Order: sequence, then structure tokens, then C-alpha cells
Amino acid sequence: MINSFILIAEDDADDRFLLQNAFAEKRYPERIEFAENGVELLKYLHDIQSGKTYFKEYPTLILLDLNMPKKDGREALKEIKQHEEFKKIPVFIFTTTHNEYEINRCKELGANRYIVKPVTFEGLLAVLDEIHEYCSAIRSKQMSA
Repeated sequence: MINSFILIAEDDADDRFLLQNAFAEKRYPERIEFAENGVELLKYLHDIQSGKTYFKEYPTLILLDLNMPKKDGREALKEIKQHEEFKKIPVFIFTTTHNEYEINRCKELGANRYIVKPVTFEGLLAVLDEIHEYCSAIRSKQMSA
């Protein structure tokens, strides 16, 4: 069985709490794990690569906030997409930043999607539907390969 999880890089505790509640309400099979900044995110990935974690497979998807301390989402995205193994992991930007410059910049850096954080819980649930659909498609491809 394919170990499916979403790695979420989010520094805001309230946003992490909302995401946990939304995932719990949806009851989708994807497990979620959190990193609080880009440094933690990359350490998490390197730990998987070197076998230092329980997880033997990379996340199905990374949900990445842009505005975080220590290493922001732009820097983390750039490093992920330049790494031979990590670049295969789909990255969805999940941020409050909504301007064409940032959207284009993130796409140029290799982001798969750019999602502006919804302002309502119902909006968040709808975003999770999109994320779940994407992860399901990835799992289907992996199982048929």
C-alpha cells in the first residue's frame, strides 16, 4: 500500500489548527504532517531521504505557505525544485499573498498550483476537495505503474 501524506509548511498556529480540523472533518485518507518553516520542511525531506524517519516515502504533496520565518516559502520552493529527488514532489503554494507577480514567480520556480487561502472554513473545505482529488490522481498513477 502506498503511504499517502501531505506535508504542510505553515508557521501560523491558527492556520495549522484550521487545517487539522478541516482534514478531520473531510476524513480523507491522506495523513497530514506539519513543518513550521522552510528550514523544518527541508530537514523533514532530508530526514526521509537519509532514512532517519519512520516514513520511507516522500509526501504525496507539499502545501507551502510563502511568508514564514527562517526560510520563506519561495526559498524552500527553489531548493525543493533544484534537488534531484525532491523536485518530483508536487508543491501547492497556499498563502494569503495574492498578486500576479508572486503567482508568476512561484510558477517559474516550479510550483504546481497557487492557492490563495480562503477566508471561510467552507472555502477551506472546498480547497481540501481539490487537494484530495489531486492526491487521488497521483495514487492512481502510482498504483497502475
